[in-house]
Amino acid sequence: MSLVASWLLFPLVLGLLSLGCGLLVEAAAGMKLPQSLLLPLGFAVIVVVCLFTTALSATARLTTPAIVALAVAGLALALPWRPERGNLWAVGSATATYLAFGAPVILSGTATFAGYITLDDTATWLAFTDRLLDHGRNTTGLPPSSFEAALSVNWPGGYPTGVFPPLGVVHELVGIDSAWLFQPYVAFLGAMLALALYGLVGRVIASLPLRALAAFLAAQPALLYGYSLWGGVKEMASAGIIVLVAALTPRVLERGTRPRNLLPLAMAAAALVGVLNFVGVVWIAPILGIALAVGVVVHRRSFVLLAVSFLALVAVLTIPTLALARSFLHGFTDSSGALTQGSELGNLIHPLSVLQGFGIWPAGDFRLRPDNMRLTYVLIAAVAIAALAGLAWAWKCREWGLLLYLAGAGVGCTVAVAIGSPWIDGKALATASPAALVAGMAGVGWLARGGRRVEGGVVILALAAGVIWSNALAYHDVWLAPRSQLRELETIGHRFSGGGPAFMTEYAPFGVRHFLRNLDPEGASELRRRPDLLVDGQEVPKGGYADIDSFQLSGVMVYRTLVLAHSPSASRPPSVYHLVWSGRYYDVWQRAVAPSSTVLEHVPLGTDLQPAAVPACRDVLRLGGVAAASDGRLATVIRPAVAVVNLASAVLPASWQPVSGDPGAVYPARTGVAESGMSVPVSGRYGFWMAGSFRGRVELWVDGRRLATAQDHLNHPGVDTPLGDADLATGVHDVQLRYSAADLRPGSGGPPFALGPLVMSRFTAELPVSYVQPANARSLCGKSLDWLEAVRG
Repeated sequence: MSLVASWLLFPLVLGLLSLGCGLLVEAAAGMKLPQSLLLPLGFAVIVVVCLFTTALSATARLTTPAIVALAVAGLALALPWRPERGNLWAVGSATATYLAFGAPVILSGTATFAGYITLDDTATWLAFTDRLLDHGRNTTGLPPSSFEAALSVNWPGGYPTGVFPPLGVVHELVGIDSAWLFQPYVAFLGAMLALALYGLVGRVIASLPLRALAAFLAAQPALLYGYSLWGGVKEMASAGIIVLVAALTPRVLERGTRPRNLLPLAMAAAALVGVLNFVGVVWIAPILGIALAVGVVVHRRSFVLLAVSFLALVAVLTIPTLALARSFLHGFTDSSGALTQGSELGNLIHPLSVLQGFGIWPAGDFRLRPDNMRLTYVLIAAVAIAALAGLAWAWKCREWGLLLYLAGAGVGCTVAVAIGSPWIDGKALATASPAALVAGMAGVGWLARGGRRVEGGVVILALAAGVIWSNALAYHDVWLAPRSQLRELETIGHRFSGGGPAFMTEYAPFGVRHFLRNLDPEGASELRRRPDLLVDGQEVPKGGYADIDSFQLSGVMVYRTLVLAHSPSASRPPSVYHLVWSGRYYDVWQRAVAPSSTVLEHVPLGTDLQPAAVPACRDVLRLGGVAAASDGRLATVIRPAVAVVNLASAVLPASWQPVSGDPGAVYPARTGVAESGMSVPVSGRYGFWMAGSFRGRVELWVDGRRLATAQDHLNHPGVDTPLGDADLATGVHDVQLRYSAADLRPGSGGPPFALGPLVMSRFTAELPVSYVQPANARSLCGKSLDWLEAVRG
């Protein structure tokens, strides 16, 4: 139900809001616009209005009411409103594009989002969205946390936020967490791009079905599609708004244009600047510069007055962005920044190929070269030749909008690539990549106009095959977030709101930057304000994990709440913390605001996989002396060892390879079965956990009985996948791990992840604390303990 609600309600609500705002601007401008441009224009209006309302903390909460009011006014003024002839083809193209961008999530069967682990930017975008609609860009009063740090690191440098509030507006209206609406939002932006492209090529593609197909294919070039699965919301929005600017510009050049007629184009230009800050000027300057030159030549002095009016209108509409311009430009020109440094790859493996700007790149990961490079070259050549024909045809048909778009996309991308880092180059190529495909489809329009249906069909087949092939591979290799796991963080965030500060020992950007934001959370390997040092004085590196026992006690005690992975290998927190909530993936521990006891010394035991160990008796007695000297006692957790199946030592298929440096894990390259024995020391109910990540289907069989099934679960280090539990008798049991490689499900492709080891245990960290008087300290000698403490009180 959540999947249906997310993917149906979101486009319906944001679509109605965009339509209403688009109709309102059309009425205010006093001009008739192609209906296919109304929704993209309305979305641009929403961006501009949100920039004003979220500029100040006092007006931030008026954002949603303001947008709803404008949309209702626009819809009311347009009554009775009727769709134009051919509008259904535009709607069909946009709907098909929405489904194409949404397919990797929709066909997974769960309301989740893409790009998990690959890039954590989406967690930051959600943090932006959370804060903007409550307090705008103001971070004053925010307690120190990873959530606060994510905002404070980005916003002082003028980071553009125009694309994020529309997501928050719909979140407030439908009541669904913005994390589950994020991918529908990305797909919606793809639909807006398709509508803008449909309105752009009206003169060069006369056939309505062919025009709809052209917009559908050109809206999903491989590189842009790949970035959409990485959370590339700015690239998606920018690509559509640039097309909108180009489509609206020719109408300004018509005779009889009045200043009020400039409003739609000014809104679109201001929206692009709001999404990209002044980088947006690089993309629209060629379009508007050409229009200015033509207008001055054709209309002479009257057009100069119009141009001045337009610039003044844009300046007013971009006031919130202008206020941040100095900070943004300083950050952009800083040679040490990720925006301009030539060696800055970000999450890329190497600089992307310029050929990816032609829209076809059949590789599951756009950072890699396609396996069949020869065929890729052929398809790219077909796009290039068709685009040249389309360019000539657009000139002959006087389709100035398409020509202006190609100029803006070409010049903007060239400038961005020339001055930006490889990380920025990739974004620029993605933003401009619809241009070659739409020009190629214009070439098909030329062939169709001349009656060359066979040749046109061949070109369509080549372009469609290249686009669909490329995006089918991206669909197959998508990185989907584990919804069930993140839903627990959402539940914890609501249930324990205000119970912070909170601490997470794993790398969980979506936890500390979004779901747990009301607990003032910090992640050990995240941006943070408090020194969370390990016992050895080091910090956990970004993306890393450390058990709670590995941290200095003074650093842990700062936090009232601990949100820790529910795992048999995780240590119990210090004795002053108590288990207050337990789920399938996470446990929540809290201490009293003023604990009744004081931990004098905490001695960790165990290893990465074994949370308990038998301490040396001299260490137990020494700690007993510490407790006795303070009139205290010893605290400990008696805990048996867990059973570990070392997959590298199991009977493995020939294609499965052990992981170097991790003897308990393997790479399951192909479908196969790993077999091993597991000894059960005491009869009881045992749970099974699998370390690592897996894309394909995993089945756990014990003594010939299938115990659990899981598929496509990606984990950061420190989080294990629970597979199920079973009653087992004392003795040795046969264990099989069956792995099925890629199938038709999204996310089942790509190279395998390290899988294993398999851990079995009757207990996790929920075991009770035992207290022993110092005189009886020797009674703990020889026992398996989680940790030892000397406590007072």
